[in-house]
Amino acid sequence: MRPLAALCLTTALLSSPAFAQEAARETSAFTLSSGTPRTAEQLALRFDKADLSFKLLPETQSLEGVAVLDFTATASTAAVVVELDAVFAIAAVTVDGQAVADWSNPEGRLTIPLPRPLKTGETASVRIVYAGRPHQAKRAPWDGGFVWTTTPDGQPWIASAVQGEGCDLFWPCIDHPQGEPEQVDLHITIPSTLSAPANGRFLGKSDNGDGTTTWNWTTRQPDTYAISLNVGPYVEMAADYHSRFGNVIPLRFWRLASADPAKAQRLFDEFPQILDFYEATIGPFPFGDEKMGVVETPHLGMEHQTINAYGNGYKLDGKGYDWLLQHELAHEWFGNQLTNADWDDMWLHEGFGTYMQPLYARWLNGERAMQAELQTMRLTLANRFPVVSGQSQDAATVYHDKTGPALDLYYKGALIAHTLRLYIRDDAFYESLRRLVYGRADPKPGNFQPRYATTREYMAIVNEVTGRDLGWFFDAYLYQAALPDLVMSRQDDQVTLEWKTGNGRPFPLPVEVEVDGEPLALPMTNGRATFTAPESAHILLDPGSKLLRRLEYLEAWKASQAKTN
Repeated sequence: MRPLAALCLTTALLSSPAFAQEAARETSAFTLSSGTPRTAEQLALRFDKADLSFKLLPETQSLEGVAVLDFTATASTAAVVVELDAVFAIAAVTVDGQAVADWSNPEGRLTIPLPRPLKTGETASVRIVYAGRPHQAKRAPWDGGFVWTTTPDGQPWIASAVQGEGCDLFWPCIDHPQGEPEQVDLHITIPSTLSAPANGRFLGKSDNGDGTTTWNWTTRQPDTYAISLNVGPYVEMAADYHSRFGNVIPLRFWRLASADPAKAQRLFDEFPQILDFYEATIGPFPFGDEKMGVVETPHLGMEHQTINAYGNGYKLDGKGYDWLLQHELAHEWFGNQLTNADWDDMWLHEGFGTYMQPLYARWLNGERAMQAELQTMRLTLANRFPVVSGQSQDAATVYHDKTGPALDLYYKGALIAHTLRLYIRDDAFYESLRRLVYGRADPKPGNFQPRYATTREYMAIVNEVTGRDLGWFFDAYLYQAALPDLVMSRQDDQVTLEWKTGNGRPFPLPVEVEVDGEPLALPMTNGRATFTAPESAHILLDPGSKLLRRLEYLEAWKASQAKTN
């Protein structure tokens, strides 16, 4: 636990001429994006641990922070480089206890020269003392940052949500998907009337005797944007889940004290059944030695590792489950256990995570429920940008509909997963997901660690599991913006079907048709098939809605919607 005195950054200290530069007035465009290429210095370091102390001040909507960052050199380097929003005033920087005065933080990329260069295998501990008003979210979680508000009964209610903008909005980090520290310890000091649930395992709290209390947590290998601060007048709900894998997982829900207890209990009762679905479908809950945690927030939601944000207001919508709780929990597998190596691979998080929703609908309520959700997703597709570009991207690019796939990451990704599952069948599909998520086909508690993966790696996994080269499938669906088009032509009693793709390459995805109600399966060798049917016959393509493909009637509808808007 860090001394509380370390958090007492006085006004005099913050205005000291010892600062290398003044704090910026506004957050830079660099800081507001996440996942820009790492520097050579960052690539030369392994991030061993972040020990983060925060004092949150609701009255001024500001924080005081002390970050102790431990690194091991994997190659020689003369500096440590991290990202930290330049709106914070930095009071002191030390390396292994030695003060560093010539640090610089232009645009929020903080460069700290080392007193002596590190050689491979050597370590350094960097301590950064800073304070200020963190960037406020305009519309969390979509335009992220801090949310400072009050509960219905007027008490402070604070949350962070920084997925698109990155961890550097409030702590010094390597703001890249592959910047995960091996361990993060959190010490959160708040008014004693409030609670501060956070990531990982609870290590206890201490009363500081000045009207504040410090809450202490520890977590392993967290996604960088998953580190989360949540403060409010919470009531903790607790239970244990006895997993099908033999371990016992703590279930925790921090609801507002002003929330309807019956509605909160109804939501809490969903925890074990959703968890059972994921464990049965994908594999062990990745953080069972910590907790499955959820906290009520003033924004809609976010997948913060072991402390998912929930702001759906306990709404019923006819699905038979809370969609937000179910979706955010998916990211414990697709996001936190498995982390995309680059933002260009974000569909691995959002596409597979979103596909878990219709699969869960079927698990609960049958085929009709699943198809209803898939159809709702199908209506959203834009198809303006490929789901995967094949080049390194940052978060701002992939999530903005003017520059990247945006919502297609979610819904097109899910529909691609659905078509793939039906094509390669359940056994191969779910094995491919287990290998993707855990790095092995036989995951059990204790035999896996969080990992990174790429789209290309998943393609290789599918090829290995199926024993076939399905590059043509992924090329057409992921790397082309346009959907494959199934074109039918008729000449007398001869009917021809042909797949046309965005790049014109062969696409031999089998097709099912009905001819006057009679089923017919077509292998589509080289992307074409011909069959005989009477000229008067009614031909229905893909009667089971198994294929993600271009549909002209939906394009016409979307065009009409665009005109009216």
